[in-house]
Amino acid sequence: MPASGELIRMMNYIDDISTTLRRISANLNTITEDERKRLSEYMGTAANGFGEVLSQLQKGGNK
Repeated sequence: MPASGELIRMMNYIDDISTTLRRISANLNTITEDERKRLSEYMGTAANGFGEVLSQLQKGGNK
């Protein structure tokens, strides 16, 4: 089954997310413990959104 342009675009977004996470992981040793905690809290809000979208996809529908 061919992929639509929209699907390819969304898959590219996921690739971008993966690349960003690798960059963050590679540079964690350059920030302080306090900064790590702050980044963790900040990323937690994004993780919630990721989980919500994944749940929608698994259910097969929109919100």
